[in-house]
Amino acid sequence: MAISNLQETLLMYTKYKSMINYSLADIQMNILEATKQTTDQQAIYNEAQQQYYDYYEQEGMEEYHDEYVALMAELENEYEFRLDNIKSWEEQLMTDKLSYEARLAEIQANENSVRSLLKTNLKSDFTYGGSGQSS
Repeated sequence: MAISNLQETLLMYTKYKSMINYSLADIQMNILEATKQTTDQQAIYNEAQQQYYDYYEQEGMEEYHDEYVALMAELENEYEFRLDNIKSWEEQLMTDKLSYEARLAEIQANENSVRSLLKTNLKSDFTYGGSGQSS
């Protein structure tokens, strides 16, 4: 393969690596956002749980115990649903991340192979000290 073609191939690999690294950075930011959302949902759940508890633990509210239990079950179901959505998104992000990392490793291996081939071609095209020339 001609040296210029090998150099062009290396540039193409550099471009692909850059695109993949950009995607990986985006995925990392989304994973961070998912973690933040999980924390936010936990805080919302804890606050709502405390408000319900404070309200129904007041004097004279014993007769509404069943209502309190139902509200707490509904609150927990909603919380679990939101967490499941976030977890599903996070799992998809991790799958995408692994896929991009595998592509990046493949490109890196191909790039190393082309670099080796380029080095070999450069050595064979330019002989040192006049060796290989006929007189």
